[in-house]
Amino acid sequence: MGNPFAGLRPALEYIAQEAKVLPATGQAMEDLMRPDHAEIIDRLRSGDDKALDVLLEAPNRKPYVELREIHRTERHPLRYFLDGSATTFFLGDAVEGSRRTPIHAAQVGAAAVFREDNGRVKVAKSIHRIVLMLDKKAVSFGDQVEELVAKAGPRFGFHDAMEKDGETELSSPGKEPRSRAAHKAHHIMAGEEEKIGRELPREEGQWLVLDGSLGKDLHSWRDVRGFLGVTKSFSREPLFKLPGARGGQTVNLYGLLSGLPFSARTCAFSARSGKVAVWYARLREQKQLDYPLMGVVKVEFPNPTGEAVPSDLIDEISGALVAERQVSPHGKDIRWHAHVYAIYLAEQAVKNGFVSHEALKAGLKWPSQASGAMIR
Repeated sequence: MGNPFAGLRPALEYIAQEAKVLPATGQAMEDLMRPDHAEIIDRLRSGDDKALDVLLEAPNRKPYVELREIHRTERHPLRYFLDGSATTFFLGDAVEGSRRTPIHAAQVGAAAVFREDNGRVKVAKSIHRIVLMLDKKAVSFGDQVEELVAKAGPRFGFHDAMEKDGETELSSPGKEPRSRAAHKAHHIMAGEEEKIGRELPREEGQWLVLDGSLGKDLHSWRDVRGFLGVTKSFSREPLFKLPGARGGQTVNLYGLLSGLPFSARTCAFSARSGKVAVWYARLREQKQLDYPLMGVVKVEFPNPTGEAVPSDLIDEISGALVAERQVSPHGKDIRWHAHVYAIYLAEQAVKNGFVSHEALKAGLKWPSQASGAMIR
């Protein structure tokens, strides 16, 4: 097997020719995001919806609804499951006079899995890309590097780490490109997820389950039918007005979920001016977990009409989701308690297509600035 990163070699050689390179210790260092990226994005995409006080379902008026698990042998509405992943590595700094830019490489991927009637899960479609990132405006040779990466083929991509996209600059504010790269990679990943979601050959009644928040305005997905978003890590900020006597009661997320029984859901709340119905479902009993918010997923359901969503439909989706908690990836992921198993399989399909960290470090070495030849 050849070097999977060979397509970036001309761009790295050009950078080393045009600037002084200060390589990362150990050749490449993974840049991680803190806090959890999914929680940050959910908070941003929730926009101004800090108080969810409009009940968006009918006829249910109860704050909590007991669910009956719906297994695929009875009804099988949830067929496609889509997830993505991104890993970002700091390669070093390129210094040009008094200017500097960090250089990052990211592996970005997305995959959709399809579950057949017999329960067998197969990969329906997947995408894997290798992306080079730097701050184009910080150096004089950014355009040339972008052109060299473009010539490497469709598997490779170039992105300006500081280019505004409506999300990265909010999830990672500031003027330091290094802090932005990992967030930019996840934004690129979301674009790959959308491409896959649009291309799936779904039949009527086959729902697509996306991992994560749907987005503030749903604009890019507005013409896609039959999908919903499931979030394992969600914003803790919203307040909820529960239905009941004397105008109901306003609680925060902790108050809402601490009273949510196992195999039950909350009522559906209005978000994005009624364009999205939001509710929470408990997949696992609290006595099995360390914290009341564990074992709960947030469900976002597109509602373009803004009218009340039928409670029977919400119950069916939620009952099918509760049945998805098995088999649990316990011990393999810190979020095991809130995993929808088929989404976990989609995530693994993405990660299995990534080159190992050891191979990445071996394949992404800087050229020797003394001789201009690649170090091997």
